[in-house]
Amino acid sequence: MLEVMEKSPAATSRKKTELAQAKKKIRDLERELRRKDKALAEATARLILKKKAELIWGTLDEDDESK
Repeated sequence: MLEVMEKSPAATSRKKTELAQAKKKIRDLERELRRKDKALAEATARLILKKKAELIWGTLDEDDESK
């Protein structure tokens, strides 16, 4: 009886819908992960560049800014 129900058009349609929703969710999560990975890479690069600049030119004190 269960096999007959599983092969019904409604069950097949429902499974296709669920599969499509799952694939969309996976795609969305992968897109978000790529976006966050790029943002993390950019933040890391900025931090490294800032540290290198501080090593080359030193840090800028608040007193030095007013001159």
